[in-house]
Amino acid sequence: MKALHFGAGNIGRGFIGKLLADAGIEVTFADVNEVVVNGLIEKNEYPVKVVGEECVVEMVTGVTAINSTSPEVVNLIAESDLVTTAVGPTVLKIIAKTVAQGIEKRLENGINTPLNIIACENMVRGTSQLKAAVFELLTDDIKAQAEELVGFVDSAVDRIVPPAEEGEENPLAVTVETFSEWIVDETQFKGDIPEIAGMEKTDNLMAFVERKLFTLNTGHCVTAYLGCLKGHETIREAIENPEIRSEVKTAMEESGEVLINRYGFDREAHAAYIEKILGRFANPYLVDEVDRVGRQPIRKLSENDRLIKPLNGTIEYGTSNDTLLKGVAAALKYKNEDDPQAVELQQSLEEAGIRKTLAKYTGLSEDSKEAIQVEALYCHIN
Repeated sequence: MKALHFGAGNIGRGFIGKLLADAGIEVTFADVNEVVVNGLIEKNEYPVKVVGEECVVEMVTGVTAINSTSPEVVNLIAESDLVTTAVGPTVLKIIAKTVAQGIEKRLENGINTPLNIIACENMVRGTSQLKAAVFELLTDDIKAQAEELVGFVDSAVDRIVPPAEEGEENPLAVTVETFSEWIVDETQFKGDIPEIAGMEKTDNLMAFVERKLFTLNTGHCVTAYLGCLKGHETIREAIENPEIRSEVKTAMEESGEVLINRYGFDREAHAAYIEKILGRFANPYLVDEVDRVGRQPIRKLSENDRLIKPLNGTIEYGTSNDTLLKGVAAALKYKNEDDPQAVELQQSLEEAGIRKTLAKYTGLSEDSKEAIQVEALYCHIN
């Protein structure tokens, strides 16, 4: 079985690419980073340091790579059984043209075996969004054939993969936490579903997408933004601050009430899931900077992302949200001159004020009680 994986960054190598290679699948990474691409072509392997109670280095073998701008990528898509991505929401739109060309080439070549495409991104139903972008570029005839032979499979992914450790000289080396979760929508596959250890199948993906978004992602960014206000540099430092830990836990409990109401999650099981995530944030072997987690605050404040989507759920079900609102206020306080979104956010706050900025980026009404409460919190938290 052949797989083409877009994105040879830390998540691509340390998570999805590793699971595919470990399953005996022939993996080719597509990326623009020439150092990484050339290294994979030369060595056909790379080390993954898995850190938890113990530190274990596992070698991923039998892989290669290609520059994602190469015309040959189109041929690889045509020849593959599986295409996966870990490139980020912005780049996902960019690769749509290449994916469309690969599907066209595949059908032109008379290949009638199924192709499944899975976007493994930190976003809600990213593969469906990729499909929409791809189908905009296809003729009606090709679309009809693709609907029969190409599966666009949504997924939920969860693994903390920090930047390379300081002093690491091997550009292919990557560090990951022990925990990983890759859940796919089994109803969207075409043909047989591949057996890949670590890939879980479900017919109710949105429950798991929102569980991860409302818990790990919400907790992670609240930790980062509160940590920034207190002068902490890493997620571990921030979560070890008892005050921050308490508030992060409360924020995840508030978002958890939405999940319990919406999907019938078991309350005790979800409480245990929250504790597991708090433990992951405190992993002594993961050096994850608050600025990495907090960057792109405008995206994180958007209506369907990790702060506002659970907040809207609390409004829908009439449950408490005081700490989620504090997380939103802390996000508005985030400053990073190296992050264009953070700069834009601060300019908007200065020019338009808190409530108009909230309305612009979150979809909350500037006259809503939530916006008024965020404004009050913004003026007092530090």
